[in-house]
Amino acid sequence: MKSVTMADVAKRANVSKSTVSQYLNKRYDYMGEKTKERIKEAIEELGYQPNIVARSLKQKSTKTIGVIVANILHNFSTEVSRAIEDVCHSSDFHTIICNADDDPAKEKKYIEMLRAKQVDGLIIFPTGNNRELYRKMLKEDYPVVFIDRPVPDIPVSSVMLNNEKASQLAVNHLMENGHKRIAMITASIKDNVTPRFERIEGYKKALLANDIPIREDLIVSIQPEQIEEALNEMFQSNPPEAVIAGNDFILKEILKFAKHHKVRIPKDLSIIGIDDVPYASFYTPAITAVAQPTFKMGKTAGELLLNKIQKKQSTDDRPDFRFEPTLMVRDSVKQGGRRK
Repeated sequence: MKSVTMADVAKRANVSKSTVSQYLNKRYDYMGEKTKERIKEAIEELGYQPNIVARSLKQKSTKTIGVIVANILHNFSTEVSRAIEDVCHSSDFHTIICNADDDPAKEKKYIEMLRAKQVDGLIIFPTGNNRELYRKMLKEDYPVVFIDRPVPDIPVSSVMLNNEKASQLAVNHLMENGHKRIAMITASIKDNVTPRFERIEGYKKALLANDIPIREDLIVSIQPEQIEEALNEMFQSNPPEAVIAGNDFILKEILKFAKHHKVRIPKDLSIIGIDDVPYASFYTPAITAVAQPTFKMGKTAGELLLNKIQKKQSTDDRPDFRFEPTLMVRDSVKQGGRRK
């Protein structure tokens, strides 16, 4: 079958090709309602599909952005990606989401693939280990925004949580309820992921501010599958009164440990999670959490990238955006702490 062309639509609607082009690009300033209706009906009747590739070449824009998340299984990644997609959809941009699995090689492959597809810009949860590739994008003035974490010495705008404050909120709430032996468990820091370092630093600062000595045996940075072994070791000596989970994966493993070993929450162990996972409010007991404003963060990242693409903001101006966490007080912290 012969494909339907813009000329066919123009002929059916009794307008010029340029008028059809203006309609397709939503330039309605000087177009009457009856003309728009005729074009719309002609497109529907003929089953016309615009040639996206041709339009992209002409406009020098694919109206598409790429989002490379560190790990799509994290609740944070899912909610942020949804907010980015909402922002892009409202501006008639499409979104391609790729999952890097915290793997620099996979991240590099996705950056190169998305740029080969000529996406107009990228939002990246960076692994931090593709520095030359990041620098190359900056040198080419290619629109890019980082989210969740910055990369040292790479001047790209980053949208992040105030991670130190997140830990401080958790520590202070536990101490207000009489806890002093507070453990902090994060995912492994060997990959130099900034939020993990910052959350540990915030935890340490909060302890020192309350005259509590820092105990390295209560700070664990480990892969989630190794948490049961680490908690077993911790509980065999002098068990903590409370534990802060550095992210949603860590929280899940701590809850599994508590269930398998009949550790009662909060009677035997108080728990606070950083990241307010969907099940936290209806788990029994409901889990106290430090929430990130995920949708605001995703919206900011999306708007920031679109501004760069549309040259509304200079790509030379690369401020960081820090969002404040919120403590969601529920039932997983024992009031008054452990009885002596």
